[in-house]
Amino acid sequence: MTHLIRNVEIEGRAGLDVRLDAGVIAEIGVGLRGGDEIDGQGGALIPGLCDHHIHLFGLAASADSVALDQVAATAAVRPPGAWIRVLGYHESQGGDLTRADLDRLAPRHRLRVQHQTGSLWILNSLALDALGVGDDPPGLERDTGRLWRGDAWLRGRIGAEPPPLAPIGARLAAYGITALTDASVTTDASAADRLAAAHRAGDLPQRLMLMSGGPLAAPADGAFAVGPLKVLLDDHSLPDFDDFTGRIAAARAQGRAVAVHCVTAAELALTLAVFEAAGSRPGDRIEHGSVIPPDAVTALKRLNLTVVTQPAFIHERGDRYAAEVAAQDQPDLYRCRSLLDAGVPVAASSDAPYASADPWAGMAAAVHRTSRGGRVLAAGERIAPARALDLYVDDPSAPGRAPRRIATGAPADLCLLDAPLAHVLDTPGAGHVRATFIAGRRVHG
Repeated sequence: MTHLIRNVEIEGRAGLDVRLDAGVIAEIGVGLRGGDEIDGQGGALIPGLCDHHIHLFGLAASADSVALDQVAATAAVRPPGAWIRVLGYHESQGGDLTRADLDRLAPRHRLRVQHQTGSLWILNSLALDALGVGDDPPGLERDTGRLWRGDAWLRGRIGAEPPPLAPIGARLAAYGITALTDASVTTDASAADRLAAAHRAGDLPQRLMLMSGGPLAAPADGAFAVGPLKVLLDDHSLPDFDDFTGRIAAARAQGRAVAVHCVTAAELALTLAVFEAAGSRPGDRIEHGSVIPPDAVTALKRLNLTVVTQPAFIHERGDRYAAEVAAQDQPDLYRCRSLLDAGVPVAASSDAPYASADPWAGMAAAVHRTSRGGRVLAAGERIAPARALDLYVDDPSAPGRAPRRIATGAPADLCLLDAPLAHVLDTPGAGHVRATFIAGRRVHG
């Protein structure tokens, strides 16, 4: 269908019309004709947003999850033996939980609790019994109920049906998101096929790029593109140098860039040393960059590495950071402005479900650097509202490097706002999104 969006603001110029045809922006001008007309009412038309690091199956599953303090109430309304899934647990909420603690918390239900980092599950006795015995992964400690980096094994043992993705696709479209990069290291051909099927069905209308820990092939119909090879690091079990360089070599053999999960200074130091030895190329990425010491900024620039950060963590977890992170290290948390000033490519993302999937909340956090409790963390890392928006509009294949613009011939992946852009950026929020278009098709509004 041909759409004609009348009376919009584009890059500060008001009163423009935009015609969408055959999936692209066919014409921009004044007094255009032809197509299903939509009154833009003077609102800004911007490129559709991209979440450059998200976990789609985890986000979908979070709809049926509860917080730790909701377990008792949930158990009261679910039959004995039912599963209860907890997301977002941190030691500050209940200490170092073990199997025995969860047995007391839910003695008649199968309880599994995921740590806020996503790296750890803790299971009670009924949950462990339901998984059976034998073929335990290296990360399972049956005495404590702890399972490290065992998501795929746990899903296979539980045998649950994958959660529906249509509600996630609709919610992300309502935020103005038109492209997604799923950063899950566990994505294999089966998981990729499920995501591709959801895209073809319209349940996930966004353009998809998938990372993986192993080889992955893109389908002929373009239901998803293959992104960087993901390398997942854990401080307590870092790979040796040769193993790490071997993973980079495997990525290069597949024609892929590398994305390395780095949430500590030690993980980042090892990653930079490996890239120094193995060589880096444009498209190689640091995921999170949660802690970046000053001397690492120069190395990131020299190696031409992109940092894909999550500003929302400063807002959502900032009070804990302020209490637990040494004062001299707090300026290193989720850097933004210092990286941009140094010429390091930076893009933003949510890491949902581990933080809010709302990119507008991420923009506000990048601008204000304020926690829920009102603490300001590293005020020098604040950026201007327009720059915060830019972090979400790069091409998914080149985050931090390829800003997208409203231009004739460009893909019609667009977000229509309810007011001029300057007003929206004064009070950023998803409520400003009036309509979202992907390949010229209206998917929201």
